[in-house]
Amino acid sequence: MEVMPWEIWVRATWLSQYVRANGWLWPVLETFHYIGLSLLIGTVGLFDLRVLGVAKALPPLALHRLIPLGVAGYVLNLITGLCFISAFADQYAYNSAFHIKLALMAVAGINLVIFYSSAFGELKTLGAGASAPWRCKVLVGVSLFSWVGVLICGRLLTFFRPGTFH
Repeated sequence: MEVMPWEIWVRATWLSQYVRANGWLWPVLETFHYIGLSLLIGTVGLFDLRVLGVAKALPPLALHRLIPLGVAGYVLNLITGLCFISAFADQYAYNSAFHIKLALMAVAGINLVIFYSSAFGELKTLGAGASAPWRCKVLVGVSLFSWVGVLICGRLLTFFRPGTFH
């Protein structure tokens, strides 16, 4: 496969060179990436499951207070993910699992905007034991599906590296 000009540029960046030159850095980044993913899925997933009807004894807003931890996890994953991509851009740019992962992240982001601009207000007064409106359930279902899909595609990245399958 021919090396594209953008790949040459990425490989020349200080970040790419630093990550590639320090063998210990990759496992450290992976560790932080998993911590970020745990924070994201753990908080957003828990909130989504509550809105879907699991653990109805808890008011949704009580779990929503944990969402800033999920946002911190997302930021951590964004930073570590950029380090991964900078080090081995060719292994991500031509990888179908990565393309699907990015698409699911976009769906999750669009869904987040729709949720907070149209449906979140309906949950603010929802108490313990109450069922969420269908619109909220659909939106958090999309959220949960998207983030679990991101998790799965992230794991599949190593199995669908470019050039490994014909």
